Amino acid sequence: MKAIVLAAGYAVRLQPLTLHTSKSLLVIGKRKIIDRIIDKIASLKEDPDIYIISNARFFGDFKEWRRSSAYGDRVSLVNDGTTTNETRLGAIRDLGLAIREESIDDDLLVVAGDNLFDFELAAFLEFARANADGVSVALRDIGDIGMAKNFGVVKIDEHNRVVDFEEKPAEPKSTLISTGIYYFPKEKLPFIKEYVKMRDKLDAPGNYICWLAGTDKVYGFTFLEDWYDIGNIESYKKADAEYLKKERKRNGKA
Repeated sequence: MKAIVLAAGYAVRLQPLTLHTSKSLLVIGKRKIIDRIIDKIASLKEDPDIYIISNARFFGDFKEWRRSSAYGDRVSLVNDGTTTNETRLGAIRDLGLAIREESIDDDLLVVAGDNLFDFELAAFLEFARANADGVSVALRDIGDIGMAKNFGVVKIDEHNRVVDFEEKPAEPKSTLISTGIYYFPKEKLPFIKEYVKMRDKLDAPGNYICWLAGTDKVYGFTFLEDWYDIGNIESYKKADAEYLKKERKRNGKA
């Protein structure tokens, strides 16, 4: 199994914090977002090779981060060559680029580099492998229709199969959303290349999952643990405050 972290976006909604820093390299609760994500991936017993795809603007910063990371020898960096938000490739094209440049031909875990989650990835992989005839996506019920408008909204059937997926709908049908964590069995990787060739909505991974749900099988793994989407200044501050609180509690401090 391989793992890819998508970290090539420009996070314009988080400016000025992201004018000179990748969102994934921002600090939440005294630790960088990327460190928290890599911790989760590195804890898996499968010991996957890890790839981070960045843009050219922040590629040097990721190289510097890797030099000081405890996981530096396990992480490969991929540069998508873009330097501005206007020239960005989009998450799906970035994913296809990483697969092609690193000759990935294996089961693949994909994590968006702008979200934090408290559930264990091992539980997600167990679910995904039990449903290996399709792609799996991690889901969270955020319980707020208004907030759901900002995400990919999902409907699943009694077998956890995704039967409806709409990216950022004006009128969400539910509060169950995609969290940017995916598992692609090796046999499903060609669908990514096919999608890139025939579609123009290549930024949000949810657009690909929406297409795939109507083309092949997609399953939804629903978790209850905390999840944080770092999408704007307000959500960044909230996540930072909550992680600081968790860490004080973990260290026995009130």
